[in-house]
Amino acid sequence: MRLPRLRSTSKPDGAPGSRFLASVRGLGPGSVSSVLKVALDVAYVLLALITGVLLLLLIAAVFIPLDNLNVTVSGDSGGRQLPLTRMLLLFGLGAVTAYFGGFMLILRSLRRIFRTLTVGDPFHPHNVRRLRQIGLTLAVVTGGVWLAQGFVAARLAPGVMEPQGIGELLTPVFSVLIVFVLAEVFREGARLRRESELTI
Repeated sequence: MRLPRLRSTSKPDGAPGSRFLASVRGLGPGSVSSVLKVALDVAYVLLALITGVLLLLLIAAVFIPLDNLNVTVSGDSGGRQLPLTRMLLLFGLGAVTAYFGGFMLILRSLRRIFRTLTVGDPFHPHNVRRLRQIGLTLAVVTGGVWLAQGFVAARLAPGVMEPQGIGELLTPVFSVLIVFVLAEVFREGARLRRESELTI
């Protein structure tokens, strides 16, 4: 009795899209990380220039005359004209400068993290500190914006601009918590890498 022959069938390699995604490298030179690092470098330079210009305007606002100048504060319920006092101008420019400066600090830490990704070393020990700095800076910027908008709504433009509610803080707070969780993940990865190096 003759047994039937079994035919071996090879599985297809997959769809073209999956083959392309498999060939894309996330770490190392020429990877997606290196492209993102270049984009972060450009954004960091632009933010540094904007922050520098705002800082110069903040210094100039101490000396420029403000006679008979008004500013219009707009909100959902309409607008209101207020006299442009030096304190109001300094507060506005200072808040905007601090806002852009905070995000410049965040980009600086991100650039250093992506520099380690570009050389293929994601669990560098310094990345834990950098992620914590990003989370702390993001928390300070979020809290500063919330307090500044509440101050403007209560003191400068009551009835025109509404202060932010607690519910509007949920997304920023969630983002801050994610960054701190990522910092702990990187800390654990750095610890495991250190232990493996000691074992070898």
